[in-house]
Amino acid sequence: MSAAAASVLPSLNALATVDDATQAVDKILSGRPAKVGRVTLEIPPLVENGNLVTMKVSVQSPMTEADYVRAIHIVAEGNPLPNVVSFFLSPRAGRAAITTRIRLGDSQRVRAIAQMNDGSFWQGDAATLVTLAACTEV
Repeated sequence: MSAAAASVLPSLNALATVDDATQAVDKILSGRPAKVGRVTLEIPPLVENGNLVTMKVSVQSPMTEADYVRAIHIVAEGNPLPNVVSFFLSPRAGRAAITTRIRLGDSQRVRAIAQMNDGSFWQGDAATLVTLAACTEV
């Protein structure tokens, strides 16, 4: 990228706000409320490097045809693009649990939102302190 282009394009990190995360959550929820509970988000409280953060999400659900988790959405309020990832499940998954690695741009609160097959939403969150931020490159 040329120096002129770099000076015109703002850093993605400069565009991220907590309001962006709120808008991402509102888009997922489509005007419906999210209840607190049923969702457990495990993330280390202190992360040395934001480039590789392990997280686990589990949702209390029998995962039957009548009651299952349709999707798990991860929103990180301090990332340039707050809607980090969405996982789509079906009763065939057997259990509603995911383990993955994400990048975190800074110390922040991460939220996991579970969308159930009946249209309800449940959420859980966790805060983490990141000593070396990721997501800062353009």
